[in-house]
Amino acid sequence: MSIRVVVADDQELVRAGFGMILDAQDDIEVVAEAGNGEEAVAAVRRHAPDVLLLDIRMPVMDGLEAARRVCARSGCKVVMLTTFDLDEYVYEALYAGASGFLLKDVRRDDLVHAVRVVAAGDSLLAPAVTRRLVADIVQSRRERAAAEAATPRRLDALTAREAETLRLLARGLSNAEIATALFVSEHTVKTHVSNVLSKLGLRDRVQAVICAYETGLIAPGSP
Repeated sequence: MSIRVVVADDQELVRAGFGMILDAQDDIEVVAEAGNGEEAVAAVRRHAPDVLLLDIRMPVMDGLEAARRVCARSGCKVVMLTTFDLDEYVYEALYAGASGFLLKDVRRDDLVHAVRVVAAGDSLLAPAVTRRLVADIVQSRRERAAAEAATPRRLDALTAREAETLRLLARGLSNAEIATALFVSEHTVKTHVSNVLSKLGLRDRVQAVICAYETGLIAPGSP
């Protein structure tokens, strides 16, 4: 069964280029294109895709608002597209529910891989640029929110093993790598991750990483 994708970007050549790359894959089908956020939301409602590639800066309705609406109203996974690797809007997109982001100069193979990973229910946490962006922006927000000291108490709901799982997840480790570090099975790690998301009211692993930084469980630049 093909992965159904909508590509939304206000630059026609970008849309067409991404569309051609993805459509050339046997397991991916581009079901629609959109030139602004409003069209993207409508396309998701009409075609019920698995993944939406969504530009951040678009006319009529920007990608942030479109991401909020799509994530709130459907199970479609959103991957944001941006020209800048330190674009603060990406942080807002992650909070809106996006599963990750790509730079527009992404390599062909990485674009295809990203769509497959997100469609499978995972998040784009591996690229170093993602970890750096989350760490840098969350640090500045933690400083501004220092007066709201209640945030760290969110972690009180976690067991010690769940908190350690969150710490390792925030460092970018895969389930298999976490299992090795904790000397448990990969199935057990999946259970811990599921419990972390459920107890903290988080949508996916990306938001779990943000939470780990915000609560001080892990500091930017930690090994």
